[in-house]
Amino acid sequence: MKKTIFTIAILGTMTLTLFTGCSSSTKKVEDAKENVKDAKEDMIDASENVIEAKQELTQALRDSIKEFRNKSEEQFLANEKSLALFNAKIAKINKENRANYEKEYAKLVKENQKMKEKLENYNEEKDGNWEEFKTEFNRDMKNLGDAFKNLTVKNVK
Repeated sequence: MKKTIFTIAILGTMTLTLFTGCSSSTKKVEDAKENVKDAKEDMIDASENVIEAKQELTQALRDSIKEFRNKSEEQFLANEKSLALFNAKIAKINKENRANYEKEYAKLVKENQKMKEKLENYNEEKDGNWEEFKTEFNRDMKNLGDAFKNLTVKNVK
Protein backbone atom coordinates (compact mmCIF):
# COMPACT_ATOMS: atom_id res chain seq x y z
CA MET A 1 0.00 0.00 0.00
CA LYS A 2 2.85 2.33 0.69
CA LYS A 3 4.01 1.75 -2.84
CA THR A 4 0.62 2.61 -4.27
CA ILE A 5 0.33 5.83 -2.26
CA PHE A 6 3.87 6.75 -3.13
CA THR A 7 3.21 6.06 -6.85
CA ILE A 8 -0.02 8.09 -6.80
CA ALA A 9 1.77 10.96 -5.05
CA ILE A 10 4.56 10.95 -7.65
CA LEU A 11 2.05 10.77 -10.52
CA GLY A 12 0.01 13.59 -8.96
CA THR A 13 3.11 15.76 -8.57
CA MET A 14 4.16 15.09 -12.17
CA THR A 15 0.66 15.82 -13.45
CA LEU A 16 0.49 19.02 -11.45
CA THR A 17 3.91 20.08 -12.75
CA LEU A 18 2.86 19.27 -16.31
CA PHE A 19 -0.37 21.30 -16.06
CA THR A 20 1.38 24.19 -14.39
CA GLY A 21 4.03 24.25 -17.12
CA CYS A 22 1.42 24.11 -19.90
CA SER A 23 -0.66 26.77 -18.29
CA SER A 24 2.33 29.05 -18.07
CA SER A 25 3.14 28.52 -21.74
CA THR A 26 -0.42 29.28 -22.78
CA LYS A 27 -0.43 32.44 -20.71
CA LYS A 28 2.86 33.51 -22.26
CA VAL A 29 1.42 33.00 -25.76
CA GLU A 30 -1.67 35.01 -24.85
CA ASP A 31 0.49 37.77 -23.35
CA ALA A 32 2.65 37.81 -26.47
CA LYS A 33 -0.44 38.07 -28.68
CA GLU A 34 -1.70 40.95 -26.54
CA ASN A 35 1.69 42.68 -26.78
CA VAL A 36 1.67 42.31 -30.56
CA LYS A 37 -1.84 43.73 -30.69
CA ASP A 38 -0.77 46.68 -28.51
CA ALA A 39 2.32 47.24 -30.65
CA LYS A 40 0.19 47.29 -33.81
CA GLU A 41 -2.14 49.85 -32.24
CA ASP A 42 0.86 51.95 -31.22
CA MET A 43 2.22 51.76 -34.78
CA ILE A 44 -1.13 52.86 -36.18
CA ASP A 45 -1.23 55.79 -33.74
CA ALA A 46 2.35 56.74 -34.58
CA SER A 47 1.59 56.47 -38.29
CA GLU A 48 -1.42 58.74 -37.89
CA ASN A 49 0.73 61.23 -35.97
CA VAL A 50 3.34 61.21 -38.74
CA ILE A 51 0.66 61.78 -41.38
CA GLU A 52 -0.82 64.63 -39.34
CA ALA A 53 2.62 66.19 -38.83
CA LYS A 54 3.34 65.98 -42.57
CA GLN A 55 0.02 67.68 -43.33
CA GLU A 56 0.77 70.45 -40.83
CA LEU A 57 4.24 70.90 -42.32
CA THR A 58 2.83 71.07 -45.83
CA GLN A 59 0.25 73.65 -44.74
CA ALA A 60 2.91 75.72 -42.98
CA LEU A 61 5.04 75.65 -46.13
CA ARG A 62 2.09 76.76 -48.26
CA ASP A 63 1.33 79.56 -45.81
CA SER A 64 4.97 80.65 -45.89
CA ILE A 65 4.97 80.70 -49.68
CA LYS A 66 1.72 82.67 -49.78
CA GLU A 67 3.02 85.22 -47.29
CA PHE A 68 6.29 85.56 -49.19
CA ARG A 69 4.45 86.05 -52.48
CA ASN A 70 2.32 88.80 -50.91
CA LYS A 71 5.39 90.62 -49.59
CA SER A 72 7.15 90.23 -52.91
CA GLU A 73 4.12 91.58 -54.74
CA GLU A 74 4.42 94.75 -52.67
CA GLN A 75 8.05 95.04 -53.76
CA PHE A 76 7.08 94.51 -57.40
CA LEU A 77 4.51 97.29 -57.12
CA ALA A 78 7.14 99.60 -55.61
CA ASN A 79 9.50 98.70 -58.46
CA GLU A 80 6.82 99.48 -61.02
CA LYS A 81 6.20 102.89 -59.40
CA SER A 82 9.92 103.62 -59.55
CA LEU A 83 9.97 102.60 -63.19
CA ALA A 84 7.01 104.85 -64.00
CA LEU A 85 8.70 107.81 -62.27
CA PHE A 86 11.96 107.10 -64.07
CA ASN A 87 10.17 106.80 -67.41
CA ALA A 88 8.61 110.22 -66.83
CA LYS A 89 12.07 111.64 -66.12
CA ILE A 90 13.46 110.07 -69.29
CA ALA A 91 10.95 112.01 -71.37
CA LYS A 92 12.38 115.27 -70.06
CA ILE A 93 16.06 114.66 -70.85
CA ASN A 94 17.86 115.37 -74.07
CA LYS A 95 17.96 112.86 -76.93
CA GLU A 96 21.66 112.07 -76.52
CA ASN A 97 21.26 110.63 -73.01
CA ARG A 98 17.74 109.32 -73.50
CA ALA A 99 18.81 106.21 -75.46
CA ASN A 100 21.07 105.00 -72.63
CA TYR A 101 18.39 105.56 -70.02
CA GLU A 102 15.77 103.85 -72.16
CA LYS A 103 18.04 100.79 -72.45
CA GLU A 104 18.47 100.67 -68.68
CA TYR A 105 14.74 101.19 -68.22
CA ALA A 106 13.90 98.31 -70.59
CA LYS A 107 16.45 96.08 -68.86
CA LEU A 108 14.91 96.76 -65.43
CA VAL A 109 11.37 96.25 -66.70
CA LYS A 110 12.41 92.91 -68.15
CA GLU A 111 14.26 91.87 -64.97
CA ASN A 112 11.30 92.87 -62.78
CA GLN A 113 8.95 90.80 -64.95
CA LYS A 114 11.38 87.86 -64.92
CA MET A 115 11.48 87.89 -61.12
CA LYS A 116 7.69 88.08 -60.95
CA GLU A 117 7.35 85.04 -63.22
CA LYS A 118 10.00 83.14 -61.26
CA LEU A 119 8.00 83.58 -58.07
CA GLU A 120 4.64 82.84 -59.69
CA ASN A 121 5.98 79.66 -61.31
CA TYR A 122 7.60 78.31 -58.15
CA ASN A 123 6.18 74.90 -57.27
CA GLU A 124 7.27 73.42 -53.94
CA GLU A 125 6.89 69.85 -55.16
CA LYS A 126 8.75 70.37 -58.43
CA ASP A 127 11.32 73.00 -57.51
CA GLY A 128 12.35 71.56 -54.17
CA ASN A 129 13.87 73.36 -51.22
CA TRP A 130 11.77 76.43 -50.35
CA GLU A 131 14.33 77.98 -48.02
CA GLU A 132 17.03 77.76 -50.69
CA PHE A 133 14.70 79.26 -53.31
CA LYS A 134 13.65 82.02 -50.92
CA THR A 135 17.27 82.92 -50.08
CA GLU A 136 18.24 83.06 -53.75
CA PHE A 137 15.11 85.02 -54.65
CA ASN A 138 15.71 87.56 -51.86
CA ARG A 139 19.30 88.03 -53.04
CA ASP A 140 18.12 88.61 -56.61
CA MET A 141 15.40 91.01 -55.41
CA LYS A 142 17.96 92.95 -53.38
CA ASN A 143 20.18 93.25 -56.45
CA LEU A 144 17.19 94.42 -58.48
CA GLY A 145 16.27 96.93 -55.76
CA ASP A 146 19.86 98.23 -55.75
CA ALA A 147 19.67 98.62 -59.52
CA PHE A 148 16.49 100.70 -59.11
CA LYS A 149 18.14 102.87 -56.47
CA ASN A 150 21.22 103.38 -58.63
CA LEU A 151 19.03 104.25 -61.60
CA THR A 152 17.23 107.02 -59.74
CA VAL A 153 20.44 108.35 -58.18
CA LYS A 154 21.98 108.98 -61.60
CA ASN A 155 21.87 112.55 -62.74
CA VAL A 156 18.91 112.74 -65.12
CA LYS A 157 18.90 116.10 -66.92
